[in-house]
Amino acid sequence: MKNRIKVLRAERNLTQADLAVMLDTSRQTINALETGKYDPSLPLAFKIAKVFSLSIEDIFQYEE
Repeated sequence: MKNRIKVLRAERNLTQADLAVMLDTSRQTINALETGKYDPSLPLAFKIAKVFSLSIEDIFQYEE
């Protein structure tokens, strides 16, 4: 699954650690999400969408 987390985070001048704190997760999880090594759980995807004030579909794109 592709996502725009890295771009959205950079636009807001947030570090991976900053975003991790906001999402109550680890910096390693943020890194894994940004590099496509990990797909978020549905609750985490909703938290990410809320932090960026976007819909889940605006952040994540399914790819086959």
